[in-house]
Amino acid sequence: MQMSREDRLDAPEDQVRAHTYGLFGALLAAAPSLDLLSMLAEIDLVPGAQGDFAGAWRQLAIAAVHAERTAVVQEYQDLFIGVGRGEVVPYGSWYMTGFLMDRPLAVLRADLKRFGFERQDEVKEPEDHAAALCETMAMLLAEGHQHDVQRQFFATHMEPWMKTFFRDLSAAKSAAFYRAVGQFGEQFVAFESGYLSMAV
Repeated sequence: MQMSREDRLDAPEDQVRAHTYGLFGALLAAAPSLDLLSMLAEIDLVPGAQGDFAGAWRQLAIAAVHAERTAVVQEYQDLFIGVGRGEVVPYGSWYMTGFLMDRPLAVLRADLKRFGFERQDEVKEPEDHAAALCETMAMLLAEGHQHDVQRQFFATHMEPWMKTFFRDLSAAKSAAFYRAVGQFGEQFVAFESGYLSMAV
C-alpha cells in the first residue's frame, strides 16, 4: 500500500532526503539567491552524517559563507550556459549516450507520464536536466511513493551518470562555490545508492 505524503515524510531520513534533493534542484536550476546562500551558511549538519559525507556538507556551508552573489551568478553562467555551451553539460542523455535529447530522455518522459508529472509550459530545459531530476525525486518523496519506486527512478535516470556529473562539476575550471556543490553532490549520490539498495 502506498503511504501518504504525511506518513512517508514522518521518517526523518526521508525528510532530509527530500530537502536535499530540493536543495540540489534549486542550486542546479539557477544561481543561488542571497537568501539561499545565507540558509546554506547557517544550516546544521545533516543528522547522522559522518566521514566524507559530513566533510562535503561542511565545505558547502563554508563555501556559502564566502560566496559573493555577483561572482556566483557569473560562475553559474560559465559552468552551465556559456557561449554556445557551458563547461559542464547537466543532461542525462549527454552523459549516458554522448548526445542530447537521446533515448534516455524518451524513457524518462515515459516514466514521468506514468507518475502524472507534466512538463510546465514555461520550462525550456529538457526533463533530463540534473535540476529537474533532483526536483522529481523530491516530489516522489513528498508524494509518498514507496522506496521501490524511488529506487527504480534513481537507478534508471540518475545513478548511471550523476556521480560523474558532480565530479566533473567539482573539477571544472570555472567552479568556486560550485566546486563544493559538486563535492557534496558526489557524496550524496553515493549515499543514495547505498540507502536505496538497502531500503525496503
